[in-house]
Amino acid sequence: MANVKLQGNPTQTIGQLPKTGEQAKDFSLVNSKLARVSLKEFTGSKIILNIFPSLDTGVCAASVRQFNKLASEIENTKVLCISRDLPLAHNRFCAAEGLENVITLSDFESGQFGKDYGLLIMDGPFKGLLSRVVIILDENGKIKYTQQVPEISHEPDYDDVMKNL
Repeated sequence: MANVKLQGNPTQTIGQLPKTGEQAKDFSLVNSKLARVSLKEFTGSKIILNIFPSLDTGVCAASVRQFNKLASEIENTKVLCISRDLPLAHNRFCAAEGLENVITLSDFESGQFGKDYGLLIMDGPFKGLLSRVVIILDENGKIKYTQQVPEISHEPDYDDVMKNL
């Protein structure tokens, strides 16, 4: 289990993040158009997984906006924004914000992605949601970088993400 905090209060995740150098586990998530998407579909591109609890929080919304901006500045890289929000909420948010450079994916059905990647929150007010994590994958789906944000109410370290891309 990873120990993280939510507004200073300790909380735990279901496990540990996958390790750098490992092959990322494939997943099946739902995009904002209600279609199933797997990790394999992005083979050949670098991938940033921006994982967060919910678009209905200011920090999560800010991270999606920031990654949308960063995605417009980098080549051969897809940014996948993943939460347990409904796909319709992802669609509504991106349409209202004019965000077109990120791909939103939902783990709403079973939470299997959160379990497989060790980041499902196990207790506290965000129990059942995903912790704030950034994972970078290379063009072959190998894990190149992970960042478990220790305080869920803080944004990721974007500079560190870009440095490790």
